[in-house]
Amino acid sequence: MILLAALLLPAAAGAQPARSPATAEESPADPAPAPPHPADLSHGPARGKATGPSPAVLAIPMPAGLEALPAGGWRLSFPAGTEAPPPGAEASLARLGRGLAAVPEGRVTLLAQVSGPVKDVSAARRLSLARGLAVKEALVSGGLAATRIDVRPMGRTPEAADAVDVQPPGLPAAPPQR
Repeated sequence: MILLAALLLPAAAGAQPARSPATAEESPADPAPAPPHPADLSHGPARGKATGPSPAVLAIPMPAGLEALPAGGWRLSFPAGTEAPPPGAEASLARLGRGLAAVPEGRVTLLAQVSGPVKDVSAARRLSLARGLAVKEALVSGGLAATRIDVRPMGRTPEAADAVDVQPPGLPAAPPQR
């Protein structure tokens, strides 16, 4: 058996001669293709300019229980310390959700804030999150896709308002002034 292995090993080793990395037999690889041309961004919206809400968003009637904000959008006020929207507001939010669902694109931002507790930042953030999620649920019940809604729980802000602001697509999603 050892004799057979000794006879086969030299033959196998000699069957494939070692090749250097750059032999004359190998052809060089084809050169890389030219890089693509840069994208033409001249047809899109100008950078740094706010586009504003679409006309379809501006045509949505303001449901009862909501007040119009000067910069656009709506504000739902909450009783202090409560998580649930005030009575009757869920139907108004569902109606607003139907109107926003008719707008074909864009995201809706919910800025939720609370007036207290002043000393417990975590509790204030949790309460504002609960309010934002309650408003989101009401908008979804009206037909607005949940994937188009961003909830931003701001906690207690300097404005100290018990409210959730609904910002339609096209408005910059800026938090309340600090």
